Amino acid sequence: MILVGPNGVGKSNLLESVELLSSLRSHRSNRNQDLIYWDQDKAFLTAMVEDDQKLSLELNRKGGRKAYKNDKLLTRQHDLIGPMRSVGFSALDLELIRGEPSLRRNWLDRIVQQCEPIYSDLISRFSRLLRQRNQLWRNYSITSNKNQNILFDSFDMQMALVSTRIHRRRRRILDRLLPIASSWQQHLSNNNENLNIVYLPGSKLVGEESEKLWREGIERQLLEMRSEEELTGICRIGPHRDDVQFLVNEVDARRFCSAGQQRTIVLALKLAELELIKTLYAKSPILLLDDVLAELDPKRQLLLLDAVGQEHQCLISATHVESFEGDWVRNSQLMRLDSFG
Repeated sequence: MILVGPNGVGKSNLLESVELLSSLRSHRSNRNQDLIYWDQDKAFLTAMVEDDQKLSLELNRKGGRKAYKNDKLLTRQHDLIGPMRSVGFSALDLELIRGEPSLRRNWLDRIVQQCEPIYSDLISRFSRLLRQRNQLWRNYSITSNKNQNILFDSFDMQMALVSTRIHRRRRRILDRLLPIASSWQQHLSNNNENLNIVYLPGSKLVGEESEKLWREGIERQLLEMRSEEELTGICRIGPHRDDVQFLVNEVDARRFCSAGQQRTIVLALKLAELELIKTLYAKSPILLLDDVLAELDPKRQLLLLDAVGQEHQCLISATHVESFEGDWVRNSQLMRLDSFG
């Protein structure tokens, strides 16, 4: 389906609603306040999916979120994930290669969460520990140094455990994504480009994957950095410092690839994400293309849509369709949205 209308009419809001109901995440913001109309205290999203399941999400300006399945309040919000999955592709994703590390971490987290919904609890727990630990430094007092060191020891033990589990899941999902993305990169570049993805963890992960070894190693690193943290109040060890590097023919794509090559990498990553989720769950996710086709040249538009073919349900937003090419335009359902007033 193609949603056509002028800017500001709500096309992106509709696609973002699907993204929220399918993943509990928005590519635009992590704050509920940013997802609610200015003059409203809450927002309510509802979707009917296969098997007549009703999915609902309530966003409150004060009081957080509530998730419902078939009008039943869920004690664990991530239980909403599953009946409907999606892969979003917006103009912001085109900055994935050359943008800030936070963009790559958010992209990676969305994939992991689609595959392991409980992962959202790990991220929330780590964020809470990090905030509390930073607050402890702000309240740090030399006179109570001994007691506070005991508190830091306790925080370090918890953070090391959660960090290990986040690092492990992020690295594993990249290992699964790499061969698929590499294959797509070769296809999209006529076999001229080999893609490699390198995980750059914010902790030193020594040796083979082992929760015990990694946890103990991260705990030591946090202790070693404590004197520096006392001066800066900033924790420099952990998954909040992770990054991902993309190499094309063993060259850093961020520094040396052209804008066209970088966009091809993003296309390969998104197509790999679609294929991975379909393989894991034997069901195609919804592809959300939020005003992104206009950012791609006609060749890349056709490559993307031909690759998707008839296997995936697509929701595409655009201000006009005249510049788009291909039979997919004529074969798509068109919905026009007009501005209010």
